[in-house]
Amino acid sequence: MGEEPGNARMRQSAIGRTARLASLPMGYAGRTTIGLGKRLVGRPASAVLTEVQLRTADQIFKVLGELKGGAMKFGQAMSIFESALPDELVGPYRDALTKLQDSAPPMSARMLTSVLAEDLGHEWRTRFTEFDTTPVASASIGQVHRATWADGTEVAVKVQYPGAARALRSDLRQLGRMARLFTVLAPGLDIKPLLAEVEARVAEELDYSLEAAAQSIFADEFADDPDFVVPAVVAHTPRVLVTTWMESTSSLAQVIKAGTPEERDRVGGLYARFLVCGPTRTGLMHADPHPGNFRVLDDGRLGVVDFGAVARLPEGFPRPLGELLSRGVRDDWDAVVDGLRDEGFLLPRTVFSPDDLADYLGPFLDAGRAESFQFSRAWLRSQTVRVATPTQENLSRAFKLNLPPDYMLIHRVWLGGFGVLCQLEATVEFRALLEQYVPGFEPV
Repeated sequence: MGEEPGNARMRQSAIGRTARLASLPMGYAGRTTIGLGKRLVGRPASAVLTEVQLRTADQIFKVLGELKGGAMKFGQAMSIFESALPDELVGPYRDALTKLQDSAPPMSARMLTSVLAEDLGHEWRTRFTEFDTTPVASASIGQVHRATWADGTEVAVKVQYPGAARALRSDLRQLGRMARLFTVLAPGLDIKPLLAEVEARVAEELDYSLEAAAQSIFADEFADDPDFVVPAVVAHTPRVLVTTWMESTSSLAQVIKAGTPEERDRVGGLYARFLVCGPTRTGLMHADPHPGNFRVLDDGRLGVVDFGAVARLPEGFPRPLGELLSRGVRDDWDAVVDGLRDEGFLLPRTVFSPDDLADYLGPFLDAGRAESFQFSRAWLRSQTVRVATPTQENLSRAFKLNLPPDYMLIHRVWLGGFGVLCQLEATVEFRALLEQYVPGFEPV
């Protein structure tokens, strides 16, 4: 018996995806061999390394941009951290990175119809009066279509790619095997924890019913908010999510690329406030801070989409987190050491002197010290170079710190959020946000 066409396409797609991912280390091996030859004939080692980095980066983001599944999601996660990379390295492919934050190649019309028929029924078209089969947006595991619901409501229909679950898990396993390759972009950057965090959230993000529940909570809370818009949920299945349509003219990624200083400050302030106020207002934290999930509306409000990844914080941010931040801002590092040990950031027998901890972590609290703080690529790069350069001292410090599971998503969101704010080069009154929304953070 012959193979079903759909199964054949899925198998061929998986083979092609694996081949493209496999091309990355082979391409790197070829480039390093050429680089060695150039060094033998007198090219400076630093110039050769930069050339290898640029070519490797170009291939990495070209391949990731052509893929869906885990490779695309990992690429989006990586794109948040471009502001931490040296400008001479990231500059030539910054456009590719910001594009990766906002789009991905669409699925075929036949695949789209197949998923809609399986999840909404073979008469799925009767649920809509209009349905545009050309996607208006696409991302790591699904794409969005504009349509009109049967009652006349303008809606956005997010449809999950066929085989997304298999693709996600397969790609992440393969990317894990080649994690060392990605450190070519920034020596000292540890990719494996980033991969592990992405993989840990795969199951939740694949179920659009869970996303619908989280989005409904945010939509209810922000229904009449003057600064934010969260589309309401109209209908959902595990692979299809229908929400009210949100008209917007640009995304946060476009503001990063071409926004005026005033626009960067205003939008950056809204972005930071949404991420910080969410746990207090909803008991949930939006945990996917990449710019493609934030839209700028014509009336100036910030629209927020994609609630597949959320942290459940029913009491808001943990009070010990606010207390630790407050002590650090006041330079009470003896109390910080005690608090880190109480919360599991320092294991019982680990010795980390207050002065050494202040030197290592203190500069990361700059945004909470001043009344307003200008986030910048230069600031983030300086901090990254300071702590991520693999010196004996830095390695010793890094190995002393532990990240408790309860803080994993909070850490991811704050790190990613800071990365986006630095891409925006925005000036934000961040300390006021901590004072208002983070329990335990006392006014300075």
